[in-house]
Amino acid sequence: MTVHPTAIVHPGARLGEDVSIGPYSCIGEHVEIGPRTWIGPHVVVEGHTSIGADNRIFQFASVGAIPQDKKYAGEPTRVEIGDRNTIREFCTINAGTAQDVGTTRIAHDNWIMAYVHVAHDCQIGSNTIFANNAQLAGHVEVGDWAILGGFTVVHQFVRIGVHTMTAMGTILLQDLPPYVTASGNAAGPHGINSEGLKRRGFSAAAIAAIRRAYKTLYRSGLSLADAKTAIAAAAADEPALAPLTAFLAESGRGIIR
Repeated sequence: MTVHPTAIVHPGARLGEDVSIGPYSCIGEHVEIGPRTWIGPHVVVEGHTSIGADNRIFQFASVGAIPQDKKYAGEPTRVEIGDRNTIREFCTINAGTAQDVGTTRIAHDNWIMAYVHVAHDCQIGSNTIFANNAQLAGHVEVGDWAILGGFTVVHQFVRIGVHTMTAMGTILLQDLPPYVTASGNAAGPHGINSEGLKRRGFSAAAIAAIRRAYKTLYRSGLSLADAKTAIAAAAADEPALAPLTAFLAESGRGIIR
């Protein structure tokens, strides 16, 4: 374990093997940091925060601060971060609230670029990429392998499906279904993330089925209810459509159209 002499680490904090804490960083009493995680200079990690193994958190990031929610009344809510995440400069990750699950979660192998904000109670999957200045309001859910372009802004309670992608400056006011690419203010659909699916090993048949489902959803002229029924029927023969059918069935805010 390497702690710079200028860092302030509360005696109650729990640090794993080979953790590195950089100059002038502050680590709070209820913080747990897993093995081999590197904390750069001028980082603040506070609150009831657990960080897993092999993470890198760069200078001036703030992790675990109280939520920016006027209803917050000092409850011991949490931030939980998994393994192998990169969190770049000036990112802010806030603790959860008692009005939701109480925990803001970021899973594994995520690449979070500078100035990203992850608000209270957000639930982030694994292998996502958030480009510079992506901003998530409270209670947002982001599925595995999603990519948010720079300056993407996400309204509270919006859900972002697996393998999605947004263009720079996208404003998401409603749910973004799995596999769909989006851009605009407000965001509209612009095809499927076919290149990303190829890179992740989806077969040509699976990608073709996803493309047909996209056309059913957005190009067929069917009502949303009828499109859901048609896609659910197609999913019986193509497992890749299962995330899409489940997402459409559970969407609370409605999907981008």
